[in-house]
Amino acid sequence: MTVITASGRVWQRNWLVYRRLWHRSLAFGFLQPVLFLTAMGLGIGTLIPSDTSAFGGVDYVDWLGPGLLAAMAMQTATFESTYPIMNKIMWGRNYEAILSTPLGIRHIVVGELGWSAFRIASLATVFLLVLFLFGIPRSPMAILAIPFAVLTGIAFSSCLIAFTATQKNDVGFSAIFRFVINPLFLFSGTFFPLSQLPEPLQLVAWATPLFHGVELVRGAVLNTLDPVTAPLHLAYLLAMFTIGATLAERNLTRRMAG
Repeated sequence: MTVITASGRVWQRNWLVYRRLWHRSLAFGFLQPVLFLTAMGLGIGTLIPSDTSAFGGVDYVDWLGPGLLAAMAMQTATFESTYPIMNKIMWGRNYEAILSTPLGIRHIVVGELGWSAFRIASLATVFLLVLFLFGIPRSPMAILAIPFAVLTGIAFSSCLIAFTATQKNDVGFSAIFRFVINPLFLFSGTFFPLSQLPEPLQLVAWATPLFHGVELVRGAVLNTLDPVTAPLHLAYLLAMFTIGATLAERNLTRRMAG
């Protein structure tokens, strides 16, 4: 059995659980960006001075939308790679059952990452449709926002699976949400340009993964991808994904053998 075929069984298991509530998930995936863009883009955006040079010459709602799409990818990856993974390790013991079959740890990791990619891609597609309803995308290149969002999400997902595999309870998740995910959501260029921060903090933000995802997604949607910096953003996220996936397989192997 190939890795793809075996990992597909893990993906299939997740799909069989998810298909009972997929319509609710996608409905929320549609409602969330509509509310955010209406409240913050059209609401708070009216309080912003008419000079849009800080936003690359576009209205605030247009600048905000792609950033929220990238942030959604991070948040979806977080939700999929923390409590559900711990449940399969400890409470539901799904992985013990899976490992009693010909499937191995690598199949589990690849299957879970594939599932995260699917969830992020489906929600990113819905989100992009909302952006089109608001008239935000500037060219057909906006479709690239979906694979960019997926890459951003699975980069986080791989690292979070590696982290979850080391946890004995869910206490560590509170720290991750509070001190990692929430600050990234607020200070990675999602809501305001990094040029508004002091220069040392701009350098810190540049070192954070969500910033690179935001830059790629925003560049695709607004047709402003920089051919010089875009490869750097891609390389950062690919390196993060590779390291995270390697650690996820190693940590989960140790955990399930313990």
